[in-house]
Amino acid sequence: MSPTRPRPQRTSERQPTAVAADLPYGPDRPAVQDNRLVPDNRAVRDKHALRASARNARRGRDLAELAAAAAALADRVEALSAVRAAATVATYLSIGAEPPTTALIERWRRRRLPVLLPVVLADLDLDWALDDGTRQPSALRRIDEPAGRRLGPDAIARADALVVPALAVDVAGRRLGQGGGSFDRALARARPDALVIALVHDDEVSALPLPVEPHDRPVDVVVTPNRVLTVRRP
Repeated sequence: MSPTRPRPQRTSERQPTAVAADLPYGPDRPAVQDNRLVPDNRAVRDKHALRASARNARRGRDLAELAAAAAALADRVEALSAVRAAATVATYLSIGAEPPTTALIERWRRRRLPVLLPVVLADLDLDWALDDGTRQPSALRRIDEPAGRRLGPDAIARADALVVPALAVDVAGRRLGQGGGSFDRALARARPDALVIALVHDDEVSALPLPVEPHDRPVDVVVTPNRVLTVRRP
């Protein structure tokens, strides 16, 4: 009698495919949903590759470069007339090798300008809180977030100018975000007349068009430590 052979596993069964928004933040978290869910979406595939390249380049930036960039970025953003005239602004709390917002937030606090800061929700949408200088650990990410009272996702419509993060921006204002869709959803709630400013490093401005999807909103101004590129309004 021949020995019982183990029954081979069926390989034709489709395994559940993870979506980025369903996974915790960490080094293994994909930038976008698994491409197997969107096999014909070239823009998503291209974005995935561009994000990987941009993140790899950022890992090579040194602390001295980032410290110098903080003051330069603050100078250039504050020089924009729409920012100087704004009654309320919104920005992000920079982490890692992102273009720093630390100096900019401090300057706004000194001139008592109301600043909206994001709080990441469980579905990666953004709530907002007014900056009062206090921070608390995020329940979802290993970062700090504003500790003030939450105002709701629609509070972004209060902002006259928004400073948003990006991994890259092209010369037409197409923005490559981190892939979670947080700021895409926030920008959909912003006022149409609000000035949208993307902060990137000098070498993250692309002369070639970046891939876009229907939900992507272009930015109005691109600010780097050494230049200001106005793409959509004077």
